[in-house]
Amino acid sequence: MKFDSRYYKSLKHAVVVMATLIQENGIKELSKGNHGVVSNHGISTHSVPSHMVPDHEYCEAGTTAGPQPPCTDVADAAAPAAAEEEEETPEIDIVINNVVCSFSVKCHLNLRQIALNGVNVEFRRENGMVTMKLRRPYTTASIWSSGRVTCTGATSEDQAKVAARRYARALQKLGFQVRFQNFRVVNVLGTCRMPFGIRIIAFSNKYKEADYEPELHPGVTYKLYNPKATLKIFSTGGVTITARSVNDVQSAVERIFPLVYEFRKPRTAADEELLRQKRAARAPAASAAAAVEPARPPDDPMHLVTLSDDDADHDAWE
Repeated sequence: MKFDSRYYKSLKHAVVVMATLIQENGIKELSKGNHGVVSNHGISTHSVPSHMVPDHEYCEAGTTAGPQPPCTDVADAAAPAAAEEEEETPEIDIVINNVVCSFSVKCHLNLRQIALNGVNVEFRRENGMVTMKLRRPYTTASIWSSGRVTCTGATSEDQAKVAARRYARALQKLGFQVRFQNFRVVNVLGTCRMPFGIRIIAFSNKYKEADYEPELHPGVTYKLYNPKATLKIFSTGGVTITARSVNDVQSAVERIFPLVYEFRKPRTAADEELLRQKRAARAPAASAAAAVEPARPPDDPMHLVTLSDDDADHDAWE
């Protein structure tokens, strides 16, 4: 058999061209039926570690990876919903109207001497006591000859203690050997208003702690034992709380709210309009307060001004 040299040269040239193409372009991908997985000498790229596989080998042939959508945080997505829920949450303002406190001066007091020499005093002989008043804080003290003093009219526990010490100082200036002892808050009276009316008849029928006598009192008397408090609940949504401390008043309101919420009256059109007006008035005030914030010079130290610093009104306190 005669060997054709021209056929050998053409075959050798074809092999060289094929090797050059493979070296430059690599092995071509298979058809799309293999889902874009390239086979390199019988080893698929799925069996190769991820850090060894080029990014383009995970894509389909002829497709490009588009821009990824921005990642949204769950908390950011839930922020509007939380804001709406917070807007719907009612705000209940508790107003402390009266704080009653008592203390002892540990000495015998001559009520006649206090009535003759004291300032802003009144001698009640039928009751066996002297009443004394202060302007700042605006309070009234009942003084007995045994040295027991009861102070009413303060609007906070701290204010009640300041008033009690001023009464003790006034008695000391009258010549008595006063020792300020046994101070304690006896009673606190607070009021609040629920953002809805209350069906007090149905409320009193469900809870045995509630006592409703419309012939005697227009409200329902409800007694709590933890904390110990007495509440007067009215159909308009007003609640009067009597407890031993300011914290007990707040706890009592937190305890009674879910109970009366079950018996709330449906809102009328006038109530809805009033609620919208309150929200509209609250929004500009909050934005103005956030925009205008008083700036204090950094070198100017804060000066704590107490009531005793005002010498001009010193006589008015006593």
